[in-house]
Amino acid sequence: MVGLISEIREIVGDTGLLVGDEVTGRAENWMGLGSISAQAIIRPASTEELSQVMAACYRADQPVVPMGGLTGLVLGTQTTGSEVVISLERMREIETLDETGATMIVQAGVALQSVQERAEQAGLCFPLDLGARGSANIGGLISTNAGGNQVIRYGMMREQVLGLEAVLADGTIISSMNRMLKNNAGYDLKQLFIGSEGTLGIVTRAVLRLRPALSSDNTVLVALNNFENIPKLLRLFGSALGGTLNAFEVMWQNYYQLILNGNPAHKAPMPDHFAYYILIEAAGGDQEADLGRFMQTLETALEQELIEDAVLANSGEQRDALWAIRDDIMTLVVTMLPIAAFDVSLPIADMESYIEQVEQKMHEKWGDRAKLAVFGHLGDSNIHLAIGTGVENELDHGDAEHVVYDPLVPFGGSVSAEHGIGLEKKAWLSSSRSPAEVNLMKTLKQALDPKNILNPGKVLD
Repeated sequence: MVGLISEIREIVGDTGLLVGDEVTGRAENWMGLGSISAQAIIRPASTEELSQVMAACYRADQPVVPMGGLTGLVLGTQTTGSEVVISLERMREIETLDETGATMIVQAGVALQSVQERAEQAGLCFPLDLGARGSANIGGLISTNAGGNQVIRYGMMREQVLGLEAVLADGTIISSMNRMLKNNAGYDLKQLFIGSEGTLGIVTRAVLRLRPALSSDNTVLVALNNFENIPKLLRLFGSALGGTLNAFEVMWQNYYQLILNGNPAHKAPMPDHFAYYILIEAAGGDQEADLGRFMQTLETALEQELIEDAVLANSGEQRDALWAIRDDIMTLVVTMLPIAAFDVSLPIADMESYIEQVEQKMHEKWGDRAKLAVFGHLGDSNIHLAIGTGVENELDHGDAEHVVYDPLVPFGGSVSAEHGIGLEKKAWLSSSRSPAEVNLMKTLKQALDPKNILNPGKVLD
């Protein structure tokens, strides 16, 4: 290891290599808990440096773990002490922005928020958005195929990437920096690296697709008690707003109450006695016309008795206050500790029955003291669940997995809607993918990383 570290130091320089206390002094997750356990943190300043580093690690059979903004939630960057960590924190440059072609070329260490702000300055937008925008970086978002709050309109990260550059396990650079919407010249190799969680290659640069900036923004929080009305409401807004629907975020009563009671900074926009709260947002290019359609659709929902109450955001400040309730994950975590959190997808029509089964199994396991909070991107069939017992050392994550996943399988749902598999969900991959699919994944892994040095133990054994 000493020889390898010396070789790597020659490649990246003293500033590009952290060892000892500089490694253990860094937190291993977004909550700032624990510390990184690794032989070194390697911080290349370019794709070429990373290529040389990977070639050296490949020759030495040295496992590596790529780390981004540490906003992942499935132990996808977990280390055991024997690995070296690859961090692209020195690769944060926005290289070019093509206003005519609506593309942006960035290095993988750039934060999502920086991309959004740069696009906005050019009169464009980068539509992928999530609560961790300030720390989540582009490389991590690509490697996990991140989702977020606007998937219902723009799709997941995969739909925002036109091209990319990646370094393979042996140091080979794959440069597929396509800038066109259409390119059917052979296999679309970038797809191998999007969503593969750093197990097939390390993304270093990307060509991002930008969209026109939108000048209108209309947001409403509605409440209702009948779950059967939720898909009806989704269809109504989806058809009436002509493709401008950006978000359809649902909070079960348990989540809404927990956030409002747990954080006095929030002012309750409406009473907390309703079963479901839905944050609906639309954006377009004509505020007056868009607001008219939005209000007419809201009135129709009231007339058809699909909703029972509504609060319209009349300013940007009010909009932010509504979204702050939906995005307050820290209050959720702190209030429910110890907590087990999950990210699943299943057909909307089955969600009510599924949640009822989860609640039943949860109370059978831990009694009435156990709490469940449910929220998520229901418009794209994705919900998040959090289970807490309030008792130290009582909540075993494996038990919670059975509570959440056992009822999910009969509905044909997925154990990972947008967070990925990582280490945490690896044992459950076969419940969402067929044996043939898993075997093909293993074939790809063996072909691109025959020594299994890229993020070993994640996604696949």
